[in-house]
Amino acid sequence: MVIADDHPQLRAHIRRALEAGGFEVCAEAATGPQAVRFAEEHRPDAVLLDIHMPGGGIRAAAEISQVLPEIAIVMLTVSRDDNDLFESLRAGASGYLLKDTDPGRLPEALRGVLSGEAAIPRTLVARILDEFREPGRRRSARRSKAALLTSREWEVMGLLGEGLTTDEVAKRLFLSPTTVRVHISTVLRKLRVKDRQAAIELLRDES
Repeated sequence: MVIADDHPQLRAHIRRALEAGGFEVCAEAATGPQAVRFAEEHRPDAVLLDIHMPGGGIRAAAEISQVLPEIAIVMLTVSRDDNDLFESLRAGASGYLLKDTDPGRLPEALRGVLSGEAAIPRTLVARILDEFREPGRRRSARRSKAALLTSREWEVMGLLGEGLTTDEVAKRLFLSPTTVRVHISTVLRKLRVKDRQAAIELLRDES
């Protein structure tokens, strides 16, 4: 197993959970290119990839899938964004797990993937079904100001909308408070609003 995430503490947390569940972790990567290199070097049964690490987890998934199609690829992310989900599946991922998943369930989910099952939360499975049922309506809905935002910016604003502080958002997303503030400033500029509350209200109207 190769674990790829740019946050050392989270990698260590995941590693402990996987090793407790009977998995052997042969390498840890902090970037997409490292994940690809370690996958080629160690030829593990599976690779667990963060989406938003440096170099891009989805890009790494596509490269690993192309070169080593026998390796099972599972994304582990905070992103509930439809685009991230669908792009991950197109890149060859067999699983898409959220970071708020109980760590104790990771080994079971990965064993399911290795036996040929898909590991996707039920709420996201519903989105996949919706995409096939009403693709035209969903694509039309994305053509709005909200479409200017990246999935990470959506995540930041969504948590702010739930009442979390900047520091709490940073902790939840494993980011620095400075990075969160940069995302907020970028959102305000893209949406052309004066403050975060105005941005939150605009995004609620368009969601």
